[in-house]
Amino acid sequence: MNRSYSLFLALAGASLASAALPEPLVSGLKNPESVCIGADGRAYVTVIGEFDKDGDGSVIVIQDKKAIPFVEGLDDPKGIVAYKDMLFVADKKKVLRIDKKGKVTVVADEKAFPIPPLFLNDIAVDELGMLFVSDSGDRKGDGGAVFRIDVKGKVTLVADKKKASQFNIPNGLLHDSQMHLLVADFGSGELHRLGIADGKMEKLADGFPGADGLIFDRNGRLYISAYKEGKVFVIPRSGDKPILLAEGFKAAADICLSADNKSILVPDMTTGTVTAIPAQVPGAEVDETPLALTPAVAFPNLEWTGWKSEDNGKLLPLRPILLTHAGDGSNRVFVPTQQGVIHVFPNDQKATKTKVFLDIEKKVRYFDKENEEGLLGLAFHPKFKENGEFFVFYNPKSLTTVISRFKVSKDDKDKADLMSEEEIFRVERPFWNHAGGTIAFGPDGYLYVSLGDGGKANDPFENGQNLKTLLGKVLRIDVDRKGEKTAYAIPKDNPFVGVKDARPEIWCYGLRNPWRIAFDRKTGALWCGEVGQNLWEEINLIVKGGNYGWNTRESLHPFGVKGTGPKPEFIEPIWEYHHDVGKSITGGHVYRGKRLPELEGHYLYSDYVTNKLWALKYDEGKKRVIANRPIADKGVPVMSYGEDQDGEVYFMSYSAKGQGIYRFEKK
Repeated sequence: MNRSYSLFLALAGASLASAALPEPLVSGLKNPESVCIGADGRAYVTVIGEFDKDGDGSVIVIQDKKAIPFVEGLDDPKGIVAYKDMLFVADKKKVLRIDKKGKVTVVADEKAFPIPPLFLNDIAVDELGMLFVSDSGDRKGDGGAVFRIDVKGKVTLVADKKKASQFNIPNGLLHDSQMHLLVADFGSGELHRLGIADGKMEKLADGFPGADGLIFDRNGRLYISAYKEGKVFVIPRSGDKPILLAEGFKAAADICLSADNKSILVPDMTTGTVTAIPAQVPGAEVDETPLALTPAVAFPNLEWTGWKSEDNGKLLPLRPILLTHAGDGSNRVFVPTQQGVIHVFPNDQKATKTKVFLDIEKKVRYFDKENEEGLLGLAFHPKFKENGEFFVFYNPKSLTTVISRFKVSKDDKDKADLMSEEEIFRVERPFWNHAGGTIAFGPDGYLYVSLGDGGKANDPFENGQNLKTLLGKVLRIDVDRKGEKTAYAIPKDNPFVGVKDARPEIWCYGLRNPWRIAFDRKTGALWCGEVGQNLWEEINLIVKGGNYGWNTRESLHPFGVKGTGPKPEFIEPIWEYHHDVGKSITGGHVYRGKRLPELEGHYLYSDYVTNKLWALKYDEGKKRVIANRPIADKGVPVMSYGEDQDGEVYFMSYSAKGQGIYRFEKK
């Protein structure tokens, strides 16, 4: 983001609904219509020039508060969108592609459309490069359609007024999911959701005279510009009422998100300006100030007994999959590897060597190319000091999940009795991925188990919403008693006890791939990092009997052809982030340690693909997130988090050097 953007954000304050607009990023433009951020991080703006005069349109780029010509000689350029290192522009009756050097290619001309376009307006692109363009019709009210253009340039009709009678003057387009578009209607001032597969429309909100631009920020807040009133609104979460964010524009056109996710860029066609306003919700701002912390290798001198970094020239990185403690006051640390070995060592940064607590590597199924299996979970019984029991979640050689009870050796507290294994639980999975993997004892003394939907993509067997299966659920079982046919009992207050066609073990459902779940040791709240598929990652608070929506919801958005908006029966996530930020959430713990007081009450989580780290603060009274503060990362993927007996939090990464455990230090 240009440094001047940050200055204008500071001048703007938290809300511009009743304050003067900040100084524009650039002025003196002639009818700026639409803006997007290119792959180079700069803002590109379509400029119409003289209305109804072909060849007078252009694309400019903003640099150092100056408008620099990029492409000239266009007809009537409206919507602009970036995909990889290319720009796409809706130009009157054709769609253009512009490369990074400014070379223009026609993607689809007037003849390519199944219905002759009258006035192409906005344009959107999905993550695969599929284009969608709106035809706003002519000044007589004729026309009105949305088209799809595939990567080969073939144009098909998504919807017109015959399919979608709500169309008046369809304008702004934005993906709500892979199979749904949001449509801002300039004529009616309404916001609709449009099904790409069937052309069905659903009204979501109204009150946007001259509804023009639509954009999500990377945490799912939706922004809408109202051209006729010169206003910008924000909808905090799907189903919420719009909130006025800024006013005072003369003609707020097609908006976009800045490169750093901190501001909304607003072209004003009348004043010839582009202005940056804060991407926040007035009265519900989120603190995104970076924390002055940095990850550092924990236990730097630790030697892992039995582990070799290579075998016959093949690298064998250490894969510590979690870190925990026995709750027995011994201040020992237990770290399982994904391949099936549990190590134990003193909780001392000067520790030099581990002991092998349990080795079940020969039983465990693990492959680097299918790295969601192996030994995934470890939980010590709340009365471990008395009974010596602990539980292991692992995947054996078949597509199966097993939870077994083991006991510590009578002769050595640092060694488990391998022969003591008692299988408690077994469930088969159709595919190798989405195994889940967390087991944790709750404050109530029961064992909670997270299971993914069984794998592959799209939840093909619809396990998430099927109460007859344990897949796609969090379970709650009593491992201190046995059932008639099971090695565990069902707590009587489980939500589906006695419910027809429902498994009584289920505590909540509608999950895709919960990685991971963890109890807040102070409040008892159960947190869940839920891995998304197409566009969004999410954080959930798990509640008794909750339905978290998968596979008809992905975070706050509809999923798939049968996807739906919010419903009373769904529990929505407390936070989400877009795949522009990261593609696989790693859920962590709420910090309750003493070493870093600035982290008190913050939920630590990260993204496995982009390596980014955050500390999130949720206000239970306000029922919303009040902080999501980034932490500098070390460029290593975070596999999992863990807690020691004092509540200090660590994270794990694979390592060729055996230094795969990190903790946070003050900068």
